This record gives sequence, C-alpha cells and structure tokens, in this order.
Amino acid sequence: MARPSIIWFRRDLRLNDLPALLSATEDTDEVVALFVLDDALLRPSGTRRRAFLMGCLRTLDRDLAGRLLVVHGDPVTVVPAVAREFDASAVHISSDHGPYGTRRDRAVSEALGDVPLVATGSPYAVTPGRVTKSDGTPYKVFSAFRRAWNDHGWHTPAATDSGTADWVDPGNFSSRVPIPDEQNESPLPTGELAATTRWRKFLDGALARYATDRDRPALDGTSGLSPYLKFGCIHPRTLLHDLRNRSGEDAVTFRSELAWRDFYADVLYHRPETARTNYNRDFDALAYDSGPDADALFAAWCEGRTGFPIVDAGMRQLLAEGAMHNRVRMIVASFLTKDLHLPWWRGARHFMRHLVDGDLASNQHNWQWTAGSGTDAAPYFRVFNPTRQGEKFDPTGEYVRRWVPELRSVDGVRVHSLPDGPPDGYPEPVVDHAHERRVALGRYERIRSPR
Repeated sequence: MARPSIIWFRRDLRLNDLPALLSATEDTDEVVALFVLDDALLRPSGTRRRAFLMGCLRTLDRDLAGRLLVVHGDPVTVVPAVAREFDASAVHISSDHGPYGTRRDRAVSEALGDVPLVATGSPYAVTPGRVTKSDGTPYKVFSAFRRAWNDHGWHTPAATDSGTADWVDPGNFSSRVPIPDEQNESPLPTGELAATTRWRKFLDGALARYATDRDRPALDGTSGLSPYLKFGCIHPRTLLHDLRNRSGEDAVTFRSELAWRDFYADVLYHRPETARTNYNRDFDALAYDSGPDADALFAAWCEGRTGFPIVDAGMRQLLAEGAMHNRVRMIVASFLTKDLHLPWWRGARHFMRHLVDGDLASNQHNWQWTAGSGTDAAPYFRVFNPTRQGEKFDPTGEYVRRWVPELRSVDGVRVHSLPDGPPDGYPEPVVDHAHERRVALGRYERIRSPR
C-alpha cells in the first residue's frame, strides 16, 4: 500500500494551478493537507493580515471538506512529527525564497531525515534566481529585468483542483488545533473563489482603463489582488495566462506590475540583507533625524495628522482597512523620508504591521525605491510634493474627503491646498515642504559617490 504524501501549504492557499499538488500525487493519490501556524510569521503580522490569513485557511478547509490539518509550532519540529505520524513518503511545498523561508526550509529538510522535502513551483511567475544576465549575475535595473523576464516566459497553469488528490482525513490527530478566530473580521472576502471572482471582475472591467485609472486612489482602478497574491489564493501565472491574447497598453502595464513583483523577489533572493539595510550602501552615510521631535513627527505621520491632506488620507486608510492605494504609498513614503527625514525602515515596519498584503520583498524595496536607496539609477532628486501629487491624482478631492472627515466641507481640488487655511479640528502642516525638500536634496548630494 502506497504511503501518503504531505502538501505543506504556506503562500499557496488554493487548489487550482498548484504545481506542488501535481508533484505530491505522482506516486500516490493520498495526500495530507498541512498548514503550520508559525509564530515567527504570525508575530510581526498585524491583526488584519492575520484575520485575512485565517479566513483563507477556513475557506481552504471548506474546499477540502474539513480535511486541512492545522498545527501550531516551530515547523522544524512539527512538520517532521506530522510526517512520522502519517508515515509520509515525502513533504511537498512551493519554494520560498525569502530570508526566513530559506533558513526554515533548510532546517526542516534536515530534520525530516530520509523523508524528502520536495519544492515545486513558487509564488512567482518566474522563480527568483531564474532570470539572470548572460554572465549569470542578477539584474539590478528593473527595465532590463522586465525584458529578460518577458523573454524567459512562464509555464501554463497546472491542471489541478480539489479532485486531484484523495485528501486524507486527519481526524483527531493529536496536535491538531482549530483555525484561530481573530479579534477583527477580515476586511476582504477570503480564499481562492474570492480571488478568482475579483480577477474576473477586473479582467472584464477596470483592466480596460488600468493604464490611466491605476494612479487615481478615489477610483476602483486597480486589480485589488495583492492580498490574494500574497497568500497564493491565485497565482500570477494564472493572470498572465488569461492575459496572453491581450496586447493593449492596459494589459502591458498590468503585466509590468507583475514583473515588478517578481523583480523585487529576485532582488531579495540575491541580496537578503536588503530586507533591513540599504540596497545602495552609499545611503548608509545619509543623515536622519532622531530624538523626541523626530518621534513626535513619526507619530503624527502614523496617525494621519500631518496637515498634508493626501498623506493623512493614506495613513488613515491604512489604519482603518489595512490597505493603501499604491500611488498614495509612494506619496506617504516620500513624505516620511524626504520631508520628515526619517529612515525608510521605520515606515516599512509600520506598513508591515498594518497591511493585509504585507509582502517583505515588495514592501521593503518599494520603500527603498521611494527613499532613493534602492534599485534606481538616479533617485536622489525625486522628492514628491504632497500637495501637487494630491491635486494631480485626486483632482476631485474625493479620496481625501473619504478618509479625512474634517475636510469634507472643502470642495473639489481645494481640499489639497487648503487656501483658506485648515478648518477647525484639522492640524496645520507639521513642516514646510519647500524647506524640507532643500534639506533632503542637500543631504543626498553630500553622500553621492563619483560614478
């Protein structure tokens, strides 16, 4: 009688288009579905991301007819224990290329002994490390990476679904725990069906205006898929396959956004230290502000009370929904690093605590792109004017009025400049942007090394 295999779900909470599931059923139909509640990943996650994750687990469990085995503990201990209990022939995973995931999987593989840990596929269209220059070195510039990424291509979706395996009922497995109930409900519908539904709605609707509407935070102009991609409720390969016959500007722009996601995962794979340190080490010499006044400004930024309407709207959306429009993320990041002169990693940590879609590679390197320390050829002079950015991308003021109720009496685009001064209850600007821009450029100029 064939021994069962285990599929250890991590960032692949779906049953369709799952290459690891094909691998798990090569030698046996019986598969144990496993998820590990790992405190190393749960602790830094905010309540909204945990709520979304738990909702996705409940949905996956329903799709498996209640056969998802959830255990709690260190994967190095609990995964081998599950393998022994079921006398598993192998443990199958989608590969993880982040700093923690790489270390964890290496340790689990060693702890499993004779039971192989088999990695098939990854959460990316192209697995990190696969797209390289002709000399085998990684790309450092996105535009060159994107061209090579397009030339490399990607597999068609894997033909899997809930019926691909005979899912083993874990019954009263001794270490099985219920899926935790979180304090907050998920702000989004969860799971694979929700992801597919959202994708179909976008594909048939907003994609036709994506190139123009994606920068307008008041509009529903983006795909809204980032939380689902984060946890693998849908795979980017599925999206690319559905876009295969679309060549217009909107489809090209959307494909480019998926390439950015793969690019930053590749950067982190090759340079894992950049999750915490500057990609461009010249920026190690950049002067930041510190002390009680700097901390007070950071608190004002976190709470959305800087006196700059578009910044405050974004920060309040983050606290209320665990989400923020991508254009606004760039604006608030520029404000923190270049108007308040605070280090990018303080903002990145705040984002990772609150974002439902908090993804280490994308979050840290998007922050570094805005701060100037990342993968960009000439970033030091890019200082966003928050008022002009608001006027350009929220021209009706609808986004600001949605999130900053103190400003709902201010009509139209005037809500960004407040020419009559801030209304009662709304703060004065905490800094003078024109002055702080000059300070930022002076500091950046001093650290520029000869090219």
